[in-house]
Amino acid sequence: MIRDLTRPEEPVIGVFLEGKDLKAGRIVNDKVDQYLEVEIDNTAEEEVVLNQLIGAISRLYTPDIAGIGIGVPSLVDVHKGIVYNVEHIPSWRTVHLGELLKMQFKTGIYVNNDANCLAIGEKYYGKGTRYRNMAAIVAGIGLGAGIIMDNRLYSGSNCGAGEFGYIPYKDRNYEYYCTTGYFEVKYGIKPKTLLARAQKQDKIALAILEQFGFDFANFVMTVMFSVDPELIVISGPVAEFFPYFKDSLRKNLNSFPFEKSVENLKIEVSSSPNIEVLGAAALYFDAQRKN
Repeated sequence: MIRDLTRPEEPVIGVFLEGKDLKAGRIVNDKVDQYLEVEIDNTAEEEVVLNQLIGAISRLYTPDIAGIGIGVPSLVDVHKGIVYNVEHIPSWRTVHLGELLKMQFKTGIYVNNDANCLAIGEKYYGKGTRYRNMAAIVAGIGLGAGIIMDNRLYSGSNCGAGEFGYIPYKDRNYEYYCTTGYFEVKYGIKPKTLLARAQKQDKIALAILEQFGFDFANFVMTVMFSVDPELIVISGPVAEFFPYFKDSLRKNLNSFPFEKSVENLKIEVSSSPNIEVLGAAALYFDAQRKN
């Protein structure tokens, strides 16, 4: 864990909201002291969903909380705490989340998107503690990344930094070719079935994942050209397939024009428990950081 930033003695709350699934934790001395998972009605009206979120936070909140960090799958005005067009919550088109929660809880509120939370979580609590520059790729149904530059989370002007999945690739984009949905669309096989077959060394399954590794390597090279990380951490459902496509990924990376960049790049799979909640809490720590 990062030791060059003093942590407050007071606890911090981290909240990770993803559709109907809400995870939250109270973090004390770098550990999840209390944890909860609740299901919210993500199809309800804006105020109903907000009240359910407030209710979950209230179960962890005490007056000594130093800050509350929240990860949301959307574009975010990180300075004003406004979330826009939240995925899987149709009623949340423009919600002044930071302002509304600060009125309720009277403490600092830090809002960012889900991929950025995972990146700062890996930086403080996971695979990225020894690296100044890294990217956390979140690959499942969607595809994006959170970026750490010089030990700080980089969100961009509109919290859109790291949305590499939308970059055109072949006849579609990277999100089409480098997520689990591609297995079913292209090969007519469900991801869980493909994984089970790969675990049994099925030749067809392994060939599918070899090609997947080739495409994923091109995606990784796009990240390398953009931010030149020392480390890439892969999380989300695609991470389960990594043992079966890592060799073809590495082989294709050899086509990258900067040999030293490939040689120095570490690629890991996220393995830290509750990293989403820890990452949301770490938004508070990142906001306090001076260098």
